[in-house]
Amino acid sequence: MKDKSILIEDLQDAFLTDKELEIVLSGYEKVLVKKNEYILKQGNICDAYYFVEKGFLRSYAIDYNGNEVTTNFFTKTDLILEETSFFLRMSTKENIQAMEDCVLWKKDFDIFQEHFNSIEKYREWGRAHLVKNFFALKQRSLAMITETAKERYQNLMYEHSNILQKASLKHIASYLGITDTSLSRIRKEITKK
Repeated sequence: MKDKSILIEDLQDAFLTDKELEIVLSGYEKVLVKKNEYILKQGNICDAYYFVEKGFLRSYAIDYNGNEVTTNFFTKTDLILEETSFFLRMSTKENIQAMEDCVLWKKDFDIFQEHFNSIEKYREWGRAHLVKNFFALKQRSLAMITETAKERYQNLMYEHSNILQKASLKHIASYLGITDTSLSRIRKEITKK
């Protein structure tokens, strides 16, 4: 159990009984992922979700011009899940790649379904995570429409400064929906103040 202490901390919000916690924890497998390795590739079905104990990953899609566009970043205590592929059992359009060596806890789809359907508190915990992810996606979509590139960058600075320390400028720019040149200009403007 000591090895899974970071999972236990995250699952405490679920208020599981000791027996339920033991069952839920038994479904996780520790996975070591090397820098640049993928845990999901475009065209495959997402057959597991991951909890990040250590490391940094990003998800991206390929646009109609063949360019990589970063869709999200993941770091310690994040859940990694491509929801559409996972729940609808369809091929994904996203790739999820480790940007540094990572320690992840993996739960396969079938085990997740078993626990999700049999343990009500775990089901509520999962729903809370899905709602949180949906809210973040909605906020990001609205920001792309209603905020300037500079405002989006400043929000990233204040809300997720760890991403700025770990991600390349190219990946940050694509995540913000701007060019590398625009990001450099924005960064210069902000440092001059």
